[in-house]
Amino acid sequence: MLWRGRQGSSNVEDRRGMSGKGVAVGGGIGGVIIALLYMFLGGDPSQMPQIGVGAGSSREMSADEKAADDTLAQFASVVLKETEDVWTSAIQGYQKPRLVMFRDAVESGCGGATSASGPFYCPADQKVYLDLAFFQDLRQRFGAPGDFAMAYVIAHEVGHHVQNLMGTSDKVQRARGQLSQAEYNKLSVKLELQADFYAGVWAHHAQNTKGILEDGDIEEALTAASAIGDDRLQKEAQGRVSPESFTHGTSAQRMYWFKKGYETGDIRAGDTFSSTEVQ
Repeated sequence: MLWRGRQGSSNVEDRRGMSGKGVAVGGGIGGVIIALLYMFLGGDPSQMPQIGVGAGSSREMSADEKAADDTLAQFASVVLKETEDVWTSAIQGYQKPRLVMFRDAVESGCGGATSASGPFYCPADQKVYLDLAFFQDLRQRFGAPGDFAMAYVIAHEVGHHVQNLMGTSDKVQRARGQLSQAEYNKLSVKLELQADFYAGVWAHHAQNTKGILEDGDIEEALTAASAIGDDRLQKEAQGRVSPESFTHGTSAQRMYWFKKGYETGDIRAGDTFSSTEVQ
């Protein structure tokens, strides 16, 4: 992704130097996988069950690590700005979300969360929350390297903000008490797939207006989408797949909807709730 030298967003809160009062979530990759299965890319941290005690310990970064972390922070700010430009043009009166960068634990309008929660969007305060250390997990643990894989993650969370502004998130939330858990999970999947679609729409317009993409960038995003499919994560975490408990979609579904968003660039083509495509 061609991002260096581009303007960053002013809607960034850098809380990396602050100590958050996160919920009790176990450390270690096992805890990360369990948390990701529950709320990866867009879940509500206030609904996540406690799976252990302690939020993990934070060690002092070396100078090189701090420099790399600051580079990632700059990258995230630029990606946020690119989403702002696209969605401001696409949606009249678009209200820009804020990006909160934290380390280890954070308090949000949706409750406390730790790094194990993964990146998430909180509709209560219209903020995207991101521990930059997640990008290392994305690259090393999930086998999805590349800067555009990281951009896809941020664009997906901004996609949830778009859903919030359009009232889609509220409709899904209101249905929660009227449906069985299995039926609600199906709605959750459709909500997540639409956020993937919106991430693709963003990539389409950012490329058309600013030429931000390099060779292989879309493949990086598709690799990331595949890596975080419910089926793949469940298979890895528990050795089996339980489709009735899916909340974010399979690898094939996530790749399909991101790609459709990128190819069409048409926000109207992303009605995952009524579509029968790759469902």
